[in-house]
Amino acid sequence: MDSSTHNALQGCVGSLQSSMQLLESSINILDSGVSDYPRLAKVLQTTRHFELVSEHDLVTAQFSLLSEIQPEVGNLLSRVETYLDKLERREQALMAKAELQEGRLSQPSRSSYGAAKSGAARPSAAAGSAAVEEMKVQQLRQKRERLSYAVSRLELQAGQRERQLRKSMATQG
Repeated sequence: MDSSTHNALQGCVGSLQSSMQLLESSINILDSGVSDYPRLAKVLQTTRHFELVSEHDLVTAQFSLLSEIQPEVGNLLSRVETYLDKLERREQALMAKAELQEGRLSQPSRSSYGAAKSGAARPSAAAGSAAVEEMKVQQLRQKRERLSYAVSRLELQAGQRERQLRKSMATQG
């Protein structure tokens, strides 16, 4: 029995050695496959590029931004309106000055009037008053044109301000 047991045990030992070699080969294969795992874990790690914000937080941020910006916009608009009013007054003053200069240029100069007075026959009083009336009518027409222009400009400004108000109300709502 000794020899048959020995042969049987030898077969078991051979089989065990073969199994160990197979197991060692498997371990080497697994080791080579898993050795790159830390790098793969880092490469495959997900990165959040965008954060999701709740609608409540977004609305709160919008109202906060609006409350910061709105006073500044109102301040800037009032400054612009003040500046536009100043420019409008300056424009009206320049127009009045231009009309005054135009009226002075359209009137006969004093030197030619003096020459007509001394040398030629003097125009009659009726013709002089008619000329004055014609000048007044012309000035009234010019004034009416200026006023109609100013009214149309103010209507345009009112329409523009209404559009701005509607736009600001739409952005707030």
